[in-house]
Amino acid sequence: MAKIGDIDVGDFPLLLAPMEDVSDPPFRALCKEQGADVVYTEFISSEGLIRDAAKSVMKLDIYEKERPVGIQIFGAILESMLRSVEIVEASGPDIIDINFGCPVKKVVSKGAGAGILKDIDLMVSLTEAMVKHTKLPVTVKTRLGWDHDSIRIVEVAERLQDVGCKAISIHGRTRAQLYKGDADWAPISEVKNNSRMHIPVFGNGDVDTPEKAMEMRDKYGLDGAMIGRASIGYPWFFKEVKHYFKTGTHCAPPTMTERVEAARRHLQMSIDWKGEKLGVFETRRHYTNYFKGIPNFKEHRMKMVTSDDSGSVFAAFDEVLEKFEDFQFAAY
Repeated sequence: MAKIGDIDVGDFPLLLAPMEDVSDPPFRALCKEQGADVVYTEFISSEGLIRDAAKSVMKLDIYEKERPVGIQIFGAILESMLRSVEIVEASGPDIIDINFGCPVKKVVSKGAGAGILKDIDLMVSLTEAMVKHTKLPVTVKTRLGWDHDSIRIVEVAERLQDVGCKAISIHGRTRAQLYKGDADWAPISEVKNNSRMHIPVFGNGDVDTPEKAMEMRDKYGLDGAMIGRASIGYPWFFKEVKHYFKTGTHCAPPTMTERVEAARRHLQMSIDWKGEKLGVFETRRHYTNYFKGIPNFKEHRMKMVTSDDSGSVFAAFDEVLEKFEDFQFAAY
């Protein structure tokens, strides 16, 4: 059983990765229903939090049904990070996660996210200060290194553990790779197999089939898998992985009725949480995967992703269900 501090997260837990404009409360709720063991918020700017920026503060919303839930923050200025820890702690999460892995230029240019991989000493000292500043377990999400020539992830993980980090999630790419090429899980396995390591080591990157999740567990020996892109518009991924672990077979994919119902609920929850305009806009990215595999679907997808009012999107869902109700989706 893996434990984050005193929190039992199960045998090879599946974690929903923090994703900007994706892992919000509506989507986290759907993933939790489908078997996600731990969910994380979208990453939140420490500078935005201390300035009381509306978008950053809104991301602090969490709900009892999500637990255990982690709030992820990023930044590179000690005072701001410590103040943001206090703000986050007041929201009542189970875990505080530090983002040392985001490769986006606007984050990296400020020395935050994966930018801090250029300064490992700062990465460690920030983590230590945050651990000392809260009673909640502090975890870290990071990458293998800044580039191929600077991969020191075994040493980095050791040092983070030594200053009190309770778990580490590692994306199997460097910052230089962004999301290109294949994720390399071998260095993550080296971290896990280091005899000095005793905190959970979770793998991230390219886990897009149940077989790959099993490979991460059985071949690489990791403690769990953090799922990102494979879950966008497809919260059933968590359920399918667990079914495969249990039976060695693939469960039937969700039916058209189940997909339309999930899309409807997702949109309605998004509108309820963030209002009509944002709710409609920020749910668009999920529709391609909700209905992936349907032939001649472009006309319907365009209605979903170009309509600015929810009534038109709900009507598009109705049309899809009426036209494609008996469509058989392929399994893996």
